[in-house]
Amino acid sequence: MLRRFGHKDPEFPELPDITLSPIGYVKNRVKRPTPDGWADVDSEVVLRPDLEPMLLNLGDYSHVIVIFWPHDVLEDMRGTKPQLHPRSDEQYPLMGVLATRSQLRPNPILVSVVPLLGVKDNVLRVRGLDATDGTPVLDVKPYLPFADAFADARVPEWVEKAQAWRKPG
Repeated sequence: MLRRFGHKDPEFPELPDITLSPIGYVKNRVKRPTPDGWADVDSEVVLRPDLEPMLLNLGDYSHVIVIFWPHDVLEDMRGTKPQLHPRSDEQYPLMGVLATRSQLRPNPILVSVVPLLGVKDNVLRVRGLDATDGTPVLDVKPYLPFADAFADARVPEWVEKAQAWRKPG
């Protein structure tokens, strides 16, 4: 197991390594990671053919949660920045990497909620998935508004200001 931060703490238990295997991959026209411009990107999430029975009735949902591994982040870059400015922009405050959506986390498991356009055989069609072509997919779950959305969720003021362009009006 790779340990980039500090030394072993005798008070913290030794945890077993975890092995995950992709259940599919992303297929789209995006070949290199980019911070913006994903909203109109249509992608296919191609699952292993033997998993097709697991998609029964998934098409009844409007949105899905896609959990994926950003294979474009080099292994020697993972977990190398315990603190950073979001988007590498010093106008934003210095943050602990786990307080950001950065891919440079120790285990760069990424999650996106996206509209589900359709399901056919072992392929999901989605829009707005911020994953490049060939990205390994670890899991797919239906989005449940009563469980996955919180009206009283809050973010720091700087995030509100930085995302003001996203609000209609």
